Amino acid sequence: MRNFLIIGVTASSVLLGGCATTDSVSKADKRFARGEYETAITLYKAQVAKGKNAPLANYRIGESYRLSNRVEQAEPFYQAALDGKLKSADLGFRYAEALKASGKFEEAAKQFETYAQAGTNRTLAARAEMEAKNARLSPEVVAMRTNNEVMPLDQLNSESADFSATMLPETKELVFASGREGKKYLGNGEGFNDLYAIKFDDADKLTGGTVRKLEPLFNSADKHEASATYTPDGKMMVFARSNNGSKKGYLSVDLWASYYKNGAWSEPEILRVVNSSTADEFSPVFSPDGQTLYFASSRKGGQGGTDIYKATMGANGRFSAPENLGEEVNTPGNENFPAVAPDGTLYFSSDGHPGLGKLDIFMVDKGKVKNLGSPINSNGDDFAPYFMGKDMGVFSSNRAGGKGSDDLYRFHKKPLKLVALFVDGTLVERNDKTGATAPVASETVTITGRNGQKQDVTTGPDGKFTAKLDTAATYTLLADRPGYFTARNSLSTVGKVPKQEDLPNEQNDIRLPVTLTLTKIVKNKAIVVENIFYDYDKANIRSDAAVELDKLVETLNDNPNITIELSSHTDSRGKDAYNQTLSQRRAQSAVDYIISKGIDKSRITAKGYGETQPVVKNAKTEEEYQRNRRTEFKVTKITE
Repeated sequence: MRNFLIIGVTASSVLLGGCATTDSVSKADKRFARGEYETAITLYKAQVAKGKNAPLANYRIGESYRLSNRVEQAEPFYQAALDGKLKSADLGFRYAEALKASGKFEEAAKQFETYAQAGTNRTLAARAEMEAKNARLSPEVVAMRTNNEVMPLDQLNSESADFSATMLPETKELVFASGREGKKYLGNGEGFNDLYAIKFDDADKLTGGTVRKLEPLFNSADKHEASATYTPDGKMMVFARSNNGSKKGYLSVDLWASYYKNGAWSEPEILRVVNSSTADEFSPVFSPDGQTLYFASSRKGGQGGTDIYKATMGANGRFSAPENLGEEVNTPGNENFPAVAPDGTLYFSSDGHPGLGKLDIFMVDKGKVKNLGSPINSNGDDFAPYFMGKDMGVFSSNRAGGKGSDDLYRFHKKPLKLVALFVDGTLVERNDKTGATAPVASETVTITGRNGQKQDVTTGPDGKFTAKLDTAATYTLLADRPGYFTARNSLSTVGKVPKQEDLPNEQNDIRLPVTLTLTKIVKNKAIVVENIFYDYDKANIRSDAAVELDKLVETLNDNPNITIELSSHTDSRGKDAYNQTLSQRRAQSAVDYIISKGIDKSRITAKGYGETQPVVKNAKTEEEYQRNRRTEFKVTKITE
């Protein structure tokens, strides 16, 4: 894959534009200009070691890594060029790209934002605005995880690049590209890509089998071949092939076609209507019906970088003029390696949509582009998915842990582990004298869920009850008993379902405990309303006090047969008359708040007791004073 992303790059534009050059062109510069980046890197590093124009040499080392699709390795060299005060129109943007590829999203976002404001390459400055937004969104993508399992195809992966798989319809072989044989390509030091095939012993598990190289007419010693695709009937093959650089200019890539006639494949010929003579075309793929060919191209008139195009094949077997898929899919970055699932869903790879740093695989779902998340995507290049069924297939990646620069991976969507949520409740009665609790049997508990839906459950001999709950819902649980305050509690299932990878079984029961407590109503017994605080020398209701008073409103609504007195108490500090007045004001303020919430004023009375009823007599510590400063209520009347 690296080879196909770099062979169309014109290095002279980098060499001669954007930064100052030395008086003479060095051997490193010549290699760089020819796209022989691996050799150029070695020569430029030697220049840096000798202190010979180090800022420029470091920049070109960084560019060599970027242009050979190893931009994450370019970061320290771009940094060195910046530290050396190199003047370059593109350096700041390229450094930000390297930070992004290394997963340093916050640093990358800042660098992109700086370049968007001050960068002198206006095309890159406009792109930098998009890249900054993407970098800020990348942490959200990193957190995404899907229910897919990914396994390397170790029986066919090699130390060289192995990528871009498809199926040969007639033989049911998996066809892929690899650089495992032949001479080195000087662009990145890896082998030239050729087309190979393997017929698995176990087609379901993709195991076993022997790799073979495709016929010589599809492969050549000094050209790259990759990304084969076949029509459903197996009669037409399209693949990408580079030229060998013998003609003037640089290596470029075009789409070629071969036809299966009379038991043999025809000599490949270039797809002239589809290809552009001034751009690269690669990563072709047929739609499931074989009527549309999707591919990537660097031709002019696109959104920028490489874009996804499509061409339709007519009844005469000829293709229509290519059509750009537009800005819904394409960005100023690079979009390539399209794929179409059996259900017609379009997939593609991109570094221009929010992702994990380099190429990620995306899908178009109901008109919106969605990142597939991990484990399919990683902080490396992830590309070229091929679907072998509804939820399984093969894709390519150069992620850490592989055998070579690019490896083939199998993916399949695992069945979702199921979760059932239950409330495990207990209804108890509190002993008024001891404070101990005892289970309440044969009592009805009403559970109210979303949209006011109710279900009644009955407690067992141990006061226990259980009921099934919905996900992402909030419930209210109530138990009524004559002569007792209504027992109330709430329960939410929002966020209670673990991640798929954290579920141990195919079927998992999540049980949520809750306790309801019945407390007997005793007339004229003071009950403290906790956490009712006032600002110094003030009686207005603070927001924290309002939360607690809302609970008292709830109690009055749950128990419509009671009338209460709400009282306020102060500590002994201050003058008696002042404390009496202040406590009355506070009690009345609380009562007014409760009435404002819809409680009939005939059911509640305000009473200030000042310092006349201390809980702790002769209080001396702040803790004791605080206990005396309290708000209470007591039931004064019970209506039968």
